[in-house]
Amino acid sequence: MQEPYTCPDLADLPSPALLFYRDLIEANVAHTVRMVGDPARLRPHVKTHKTREIVRMQLAAGVAKHKCATIAEAELLAMEGVSDVLLAYPIVGPNARRVAELLGKYPDLRLKVLADHPATLAPLAAAVRAVGKTVEVLLDIDVGQHRTGIAVGPEAFALYEKVAATPGLVPGGLQAYDGHNHQEALAERQSAAMGGLAPVLEFRSALLAKGLPVPRLVVGGTPTYPVYAAHGELDLECSPGTCALYDVGYGSKFPEMADGFTPAALVLTRVVSRPTPTRVTFDVGNKSIASDPPMAKRVRILGLEAGETVGHNEEHLIVETPEAARYTPGDLALAIPWHVCPTVALHRQAVVVAGGQIVGEWDILARDRKLTV
Repeated sequence: MQEPYTCPDLADLPSPALLFYRDLIEANVAHTVRMVGDPARLRPHVKTHKTREIVRMQLAAGVAKHKCATIAEAELLAMEGVSDVLLAYPIVGPNARRVAELLGKYPDLRLKVLADHPATLAPLAAAVRAVGKTVEVLLDIDVGQHRTGIAVGPEAFALYEKVAATPGLVPGGLQAYDGHNHQEALAERQSAAMGGLAPVLEFRSALLAKGLPVPRLVVGGTPTYPVYAAHGELDLECSPGTCALYDVGYGSKFPEMADGFTPAALVLTRVVSRPTPTRVTFDVGNKSIASDPPMAKRVRILGLEAGETVGHNEEHLIVETPEAARYTPGDLALAIPWHVCPTVALHRQAVVVAGGQIVGEWDILARDRKLTV
């Protein structure tokens, strides 16, 4: 095993198994705060780790504002005493009722949600009014990803006015998530991020000029939050997600982050076959490590520098490599996921390693779509 991942206890674990390296997570959380200078400028996304324990680490580091994508994640945060939560997802169908139930169950929760279409406002407002509550609504601004959101302009202005005029809803500001900005060259990423932000800042100024409150502007993800963090004069909330655990995808594409972040979530795997002289098969299939990147970029096996993934099935990872002779069925290896967020959601627990020893397990509590609400 390579430092900082050495742990003799791993030999007794069945594989595949999700591993969380607690000391590395703590260091990643601390570095995330250092990069913005003030934890009040952070609103990290819980979607990556979905655990109570990492939320507690962030709270201990002074991070009081959090972001999530599901009601289960919002409830996880509320259970841990986080009062300022942005549920960054359109609220449609029965989720309007669930938002109201969440507010009723956790009276200290100051929940914020997104909207990008007027059709979602009335059902949400009716649901929260029925339980005597209000909810803040942020306009989801489309800055180029074209996944959700509304472009700045007259329709967006009218929608924000409608939020302000709807009983039960409170205008909560703007979100400008730029998940499409992952240019490898830092200068190109900076230019794209700030270019997309400029019209949003103008839009905010126009709203304020009309007397409409815009209490916050939530921006960026892991690739771009350092860009926004560098502009301390701008009143922005930065919302990275992957930083606490980190992964190969970010580490390989964004070298400026390499000095401060270390992958802290790995998957323990074993060799199960050596079917040809140049092929090794591991037991880390797509039921234990995310399959959303292209197959060649799903996983990095530590210590296996020359290899190409040629197959990734439910329970098998097949690697073609000139180093195959080094491996024997039963050999232990560590796999770093290329995309850690969906990898974590494939596991019910993470085995926690600290100081070179296994120290417990953490439940991936919010991998489920529903906790109690």
